[in-house]
Amino acid sequence: MKPLSVRQIRTTLVGELIQGSDNLIVHYGAYRLKQVKEKNTILFSKQKIVDWGGLKKFFPLVLVTHQNYSQNEQLENLTVIKVTDTEEAYWKFVTYYRGLFQIPVVAITGTSGKTTTKDMIRHILSADKRIAFTNSSNNSRTAHLHYLLNIDEDTEAAVFESAVGAPGDVLNAGKYFKPTIGIITNIGAHHLNYCRTLEGYIHAKGEMCAALGQKGVLIINADDHNSRKLDLESYNGRIIKVGINSSSDFKATDIKFCKDGMQFNVQHMQKCYPMTVQGVGEHQVYNALAAVAAVHELGINISEVANRLKTFRNLDKHLQMYEGMNGSTVLDDTWSMTTTSLEAALKVLNEIGQGKKRVAILGTITDLGSWGFIIHEQAGELISQIGVDVLITIGEHSRIMADHVVRSGHNAQVHTFNNSILVYDLLKKIVDENTIILIKGDMYSRPIIELAVKLRKKK
Repeated sequence: MKPLSVRQIRTTLVGELIQGSDNLIVHYGAYRLKQVKEKNTILFSKQKIVDWGGLKKFFPLVLVTHQNYSQNEQLENLTVIKVTDTEEAYWKFVTYYRGLFQIPVVAITGTSGKTTTKDMIRHILSADKRIAFTNSSNNSRTAHLHYLLNIDEDTEAAVFESAVGAPGDVLNAGKYFKPTIGIITNIGAHHLNYCRTLEGYIHAKGEMCAALGQKGVLIINADDHNSRKLDLESYNGRIIKVGINSSSDFKATDIKFCKDGMQFNVQHMQKCYPMTVQGVGEHQVYNALAAVAAVHELGINISEVANRLKTFRNLDKHLQMYEGMNGSTVLDDTWSMTTTSLEAALKVLNEIGQGKKRVAILGTITDLGSWGFIIHEQAGELISQIGVDVLITIGEHSRIMADHVVRSGHNAQVHTFNNSILVYDLLKKIVDENTIILIKGDMYSRPIIELAVKLRKKK
């Protein structure tokens, strides 16, 4: 955080100094008690603090509140700024702090590919710039203030994820980050427990236009079916399209699987640029296209982008390939589970599993609410269309996928389990060196993750 004096902040908030010093310097920010972890933090609290015991170790502390604190409640090394409305004061502070920095900010949303695309952009930019960024996939709204305050005088650009758990999430992130470039990687069917319908989920992703302030640059996947449903009529900024199958500003051609990754050409402005990126699958090409478009917008030559992408390292549990039990090959894709990422993973399984027995071990798709049955049926249809030789599902809801595959007449061997205990014993019997295993679940599914580790060949 750029150090700020209490006087600077108080003046911005139009607050009254009740106690403490205007000259105290603030280095950290928080709006929840549990976020206070350092001295010299400014805390915005709508609740009256009664028990100061746990906070005293973080004094000096600056408290911004509309609550009344009488003289007998004064504590040494506590500065209190009285405001009319704590919530309003908080957003004044956020707006003021973001306004201190005239830097490009990339915000990324999408059903899948957010973290990979963000890390590609960070990797490319970090070669010669100091970057603020979202840590891993920790993109919840409670972390936005922390990431905003990571921007300081030395920061030259920033790249942040903006997840959608519910309508308003992208708008909320936009209030913090004020992005100049927005990316929507793709739109599948997820978080329907709060978005209620697919249309509601699409609309929630489309909040990126408002987050950009109806200006700046929006990068979208021209091949993605649901992204084409976005209402862009009122968006006044520029739109950059990336794709493989359609007319795009950045188009990938001559796509090939190679050792540990993908090779392809990027066509832009009638020029062709060879690229290599770690991470297998056509979806990885889309991630790279979005990253290329974003950093090119920030002034980096595409040939230089290609050089930097060569040294990008793909994320753990994103279709990582290992030697597995009985000489098999294991594709560990236990980072997330959506129909969008499932389709991508099954296509990779088919591509690199040609001539081998293809086994898919799948967990449950979460955050679907009343849509759980329908979305799992759709996942079953994807499995039937793309094809596997052996399907193993783990969990009650994932059984819906298996049942659909059976009803569809697909000739795969289908096994359903309520937990992973018996799966390992089955695999010992049916896999060998001519088998490739895809194991897929989300990062919160401990049994799936533990099974993925167990499947690897012991060194």
